[in-house]
Amino acid sequence: MNSAVSDQTLPFVKMHGLGNDFVIVESRGPERRVSPQLARALGDRNFGVGFDQLAELRDSDRADLRLEFWNSDGTLSGACGNATRCVAAREMNRTGQDSLTIETAHSVLLAVRCPDGRVSVNMGQPQRAWQDIPLARDVDTLALPLEGHPAAIGMGNPHCIRVVNDVTTVALTELGPRIEHDPLFPQRTNVEFVEIRSDGTLRLRVWERGAGVTLACGSGACATAVATHLLGLTPRAVDIEMDGGWLSIDWREDGVWMTGPTAHVFDGTLNADWLQAAQ
Repeated sequence: MNSAVSDQTLPFVKMHGLGNDFVIVESRGPERRVSPQLARALGDRNFGVGFDQLAELRDSDRADLRLEFWNSDGTLSGACGNATRCVAAREMNRTGQDSLTIETAHSVLLAVRCPDGRVSVNMGQPQRAWQDIPLARDVDTLALPLEGHPAAIGMGNPHCIRVVNDVTTVALTELGPRIEHDPLFPQRTNVEFVEIRSDGTLRLRVWERGAGVTLACGSGACATAVATHLLGLTPRAVDIEMDGGWLSIDWREDGVWMTGPTAHVFDGTLNADWLQAAQ
């Protein structure tokens, strides 16, 4: 771990979007405050704080701030939609703004506050070409050569989406890691199982790359909405229910907009002894 954090305290914020929970760490300035070791230690729900992803706030010369995302296994994640909405809500509350721009590894995203208090983020355009998702070889991205012929979509991170009749019967903890680590996905993949209901809404369950089963996944909801529309199963705007609640997804000409609630849980401080032990 960076020795700069081993002899001092480190403030953090805990937030969640639909039970998809995050630790947020300020890391603006020249020194990075998060390392793979710290991310793994913080992500431990028994010996640390626990999270699905860690959001590290950095300075940006292209936007109001830059976000870098860490999984609980200490790996980096290129995108995290619900964490982006949570950080946007916190920053807009802090500054009094109703919109802001956020730089990620994928692109610069626009976040806005809705009149009902929810937060919307334009997650940008999906990646649809096999090499951009990325996949290991040229295949039909809407009918992968895997069981159930799932689709693959990139949203700054890779997603594999499989339509099923009943998501409650899916063996998520068995199929999720198997698909995540399939050789077709050189950077591994997030895995979504989706049921299309008679009322036009979607029911989604998620296995996240580097995190496992989560109650919600913003980029996964976006990828699922794109995939089901391309398959001719849903319109461009759809409401999606996940284990933790609902997101509204709208694939517009300027990108995939994701709208949903956020919650600020608590503020905390990691003490010097814990930080030293986390090295």
